[in-house]
Amino acid sequence: MDRPLLSVIMPCYNEAATLPQILERVYAVKIDKEIIAVDDHSSDATLQVLQEQARHHACLKVISHPVNSGKGAAVRSGLAHARGQITIIQDADLEYDPDDYYALVKPIVEGRVNVVYGSRFIGSHTGMYFWNALGNKGLTFLTNFLFNCWISDMETCYKVMRTEIIRGLNLESNDFRLEPEITAKVLRRGHRILEVPISYIGRTYEEGKKMKASQGFYAIAALMRYRFGE
Repeated sequence: MDRPLLSVIMPCYNEAATLPQILERVYAVKIDKEIIAVDDHSSDATLQVLQEQARHHACLKVISHPVNSGKGAAVRSGLAHARGQITIIQDADLEYDPDDYYALVKPIVEGRVNVVYGSRFIGSHTGMYFWNALGNKGLTFLTNFLFNCWISDMETCYKVMRTEIIRGLNLESNDFRLEPEITAKVLRRGHRILEVPISYIGRTYEEGKKMKASQGFYAIAALMRYRFGE
């Protein structure tokens, strides 16, 4: 069976309100692709929305978790079904713009690198809170220090790489520690990360932004673990 160029893995948890809009944006991207949406046992109509969308769009595959297991588990479920040559993770809200796929995928297609990150700090953005940005900068600084690299946005959702690379990371985190785990394992395996600017419109706290200061400490622990303990 021919492989599509891109596998878009979309973890979903209680995202019924934004799913139709984000899916339309992904459909509109003119790249040969498949979309693998994983409903992580939502308590709203997320699964029903996905099933209805799948009836009208052959490129969309829907996976449903019997229990809520976290974003990392959803990504692993998606990876198990991914056929694309390149994989990208897409959040189901409207913070990240799928129009950036072209810039993210191009360096890999051209054979220049195998891993590309979309950076919110070198692109256009709005809605980023000071303390969230500062925490992100701190975690990114620690990543650069521990792994002797120079990136600007370790926590970005848009981590794009050849599918065999992300499969080979053997991901195990279920929660927000997924982001440092991916980055740490990519760097430990000797892959260079190319960053490209992306646009970012962050959610407000009222719209469901859930990041807490305590999560930063778990991310630090994850970075230390995958730098020295793996």
